[in-house]
Amino acid sequence: MIKGILFDLDGVIVDTAVYHYSAWRRMANELGFDIDEEFNETLKGISRMDSIDRILEKGGVTLGKEEILKLATKKNDWYVEMVEQMTTDEILPGIESIIQQIKDLGLKMSLGSASKNAPKILVKIGLMDKFDAIVDGNSVTKSKPHPEVFIKGAEALGLKNEECLVIEDAFAGIEAAHAAGMKAIGIGSKENLPNADMNLSSFDGENLSDLLKKLQS
Repeated sequence: MIKGILFDLDGVIVDTAVYHYSAWRRMANELGFDIDEEFNETLKGISRMDSIDRILEKGGVTLGKEEILKLATKKNDWYVEMVEQMTTDEILPGIESIIQQIKDLGLKMSLGSASKNAPKILVKIGLMDKFDAIVDGNSVTKSKPHPEVFIKGAEALGLKNEECLVIEDAFAGIEAAHAAGMKAIGIGSKENLPNADMNLSSFDGENLSDLLKKLQS
């Protein structure tokens, strides 16, 4: 029986992927190479430091720990500049409706995001007070596909892992959900998220009760 919903943030509630890509690409360009959108897809759902490791590996660049930390700070500063301009208009279709349905059904709700900027984003889009718990990059040490972020989300809601449903848009996020013993709805095509228990293009027009019945049947 599903009693709690654990939401990823980027690509599920808001589409900040374009901001991440812009900042990561700017960083790569400063280092003398480029990254495309296809490569950026492989960075979805993983931590900032793991993302930098992947980007440096792709560019064949080796840097010391101090230089890498400086890069991480610089990339985040660029990203935050863009986040500061966010408004409620950037909430993805169907999200406000599905959040209201969660409340109406008496279910609990947590955020489970690798982003350290998650609270700032939720404040900007006016959804901070909707969540019963926030688990983000400031409170986890392991990146998806490790299940830590979702395990902590279930704990924060006072629920068992199997009582929680994860909403994700990244392959690594779906893997993390399954590693935690949770089912997962993938926001994206079956082609991109073949490991999801159910695939949706968005929550626009969706009925949560119907979705839960399908998942639990």
